[in-house]
Amino acid sequence: MTPYHLLDFTNPDTITICKTMSDHNLGGFSQAALDQVPATPSEPAHIRFHGNISIDLPPNRPQIQRSGYAAWRNRDRGPTIFGRSLWDVSPYVFLALRVKSDGRKYFVNVQTESIEYTDIHQHRLYAQRPGEWETLLINWADFVRTNHGQVVEPQNEMMTQKVRTLGIGLTDRVPGPFDLCVSGMWASNRLEDGDTHKEES
Repeated sequence: MTPYHLLDFTNPDTITICKTMSDHNLGGFSQAALDQVPATPSEPAHIRFHGNISIDLPPNRPQIQRSGYAAWRNRDRGPTIFGRSLWDVSPYVFLALRVKSDGRKYFVNVQTESIEYTDIHQHRLYAQRPGEWETLLINWADFVRTNHGQVVEPQNEMMTQKVRTLGIGLTDRVPGPFDLCVSGMWASNRLEDGDTHKEES
């Protein structure tokens, strides 16, 4: 079966449907940016997710007890005549990602038409070769259902026929800069798409 391209960042228009998030939105001090980087002889065109993590708490906001996160995802896509615009990846086993990581503790985030609208299905992004381009595979069945950063029950099977958004977040709360490059995310059934190995859950 032909791979199903979901977010292709070799197309410079794709970044326009994505947005960044961080604790800065709640008064924190982390910074996150998403830039389009054109192709070179040694690299594909890609997006660069970068910034700085701060765990300093905002003054005069005692209700905020934790900070130190940044993320990006695609925006909810507009409705069609058939209803909400969703990806159906149910015929596929893997989510494939072409990335160049700095080795920090990133998570891949997937939102679906889940039990709760705010649910996020997460899986660690295990980069094998930080600083180098690599293709990683994650089994859709290995994602864990979370809500507001906590694992929740029941751990129902993810609704892969109704995927709303894809993205990547950094929640290790380690102060300092981060830098992750992504050239594409797609659904695949081919183990050979991965140039390392299938990621462990």
